[in-house]
Amino acid sequence: MPIIVNLDVMMAKRKISSNELAEKIEITPANLSILKTGKAKAVRFSTLERLCEVLDCQPGDLLEYKEDKK
Repeated sequence: MPIIVNLDVMMAKRKISSNELAEKIEITPANLSILKTGKAKAVRFSTLERLCEVLDCQPGDLLEYKEDKK
């Protein structure tokens, strides 16, 4: 998939655990795990907004596009 999720990188920079982040953005730890691993098929803007608020970052800090080389 050409969209890379850098959520784990930003979490490490902000020194926040998965459980703490999930609680602050009001999603389940399981759903956060799906986002972190890049297995999510979609992300709600409201979730992305809360992630950016809690992690003090921009959407581009969390999501990256890399062209699929086939």
